[in-house]
Amino acid sequence: MSKILVCLKRVIDYNVRVRVKPDNTGVITDGVKMSINPFDEIALEEALRIKEKGGATEVVVVSIGPADTQQQLRTGLAMGADRAILVQSDAPVEPLAAARAFLKLIEKESPSIVLMGKQGIDDDNAQTGQMVAALWNRPQATFASKIELDGGKAKVTREVDAGLETIEVDLPAVFTSDLRLNEPRYVKLPEIMKAKKKPLDTVSFGDLGVAPANAFKNVKFEAPTGRTKGIMVKDVAELVTALKQKGVL
Repeated sequence: MSKILVCLKRVIDYNVRVRVKPDNTGVITDGVKMSINPFDEIALEEALRIKEKGGATEVVVVSIGPADTQQQLRTGLAMGADRAILVQSDAPVEPLAAARAFLKLIEKESPSIVLMGKQGIDDDNAQTGQMVAALWNRPQATFASKIELDGGKAKVTREVDAGLETIEVDLPAVFTSDLRLNEPRYVKLPEIMKAKKKPLDTVSFGDLGVAPANAFKNVKFEAPTGRTKGIMVKDVAELVTALKQKGVL
């Protein structure tokens, strides 16, 4: 095994309260803290651990987004990735277009493993990993909570509705990380300084020969309806009565 490709997405930090623009055309991002998608950060941590165990010689982080996405890629380099690639795009990119761009990078880099988070915390599509595997015509192991490599195969424990499922796939393959796969490392200042000297290449969709066409159009954004105040009940009978009054029962 020689190389692991890790896909990172730039999202609003999970600690920040998301606010909708007054004209309902999107969410406010100006002046808002942006971070690596938490599930992608877990994917990168797993790639670094595989490399540290001798399972890979290089970890490459890639992302799609505006020029400011370099900040998140530099964070990935500070965590321990060897180099980074940014597919620069100022417009939002849907999962299929992202998968096609990643496929072009995969064909160029020839990784043994492609790792990414199971979903982005902004749109929650959970589609890109599966689409990459389908376009690449390679096995996929999604929602992974444990990855064990053995030569040209990998045994992956997946989190599914019924509990846990363990499958074995041939490499190369696509893995998407679940929350319990690991806990990402803390990035220290010396690593942040070293990351500034690591290579970060920028390409465009045109350079990859991919058209970033979107099939969907966002018509309107709305904030969730505020929760109503709860009430205290003395016993089950009073609870049933309250539920009937609300039309639930």
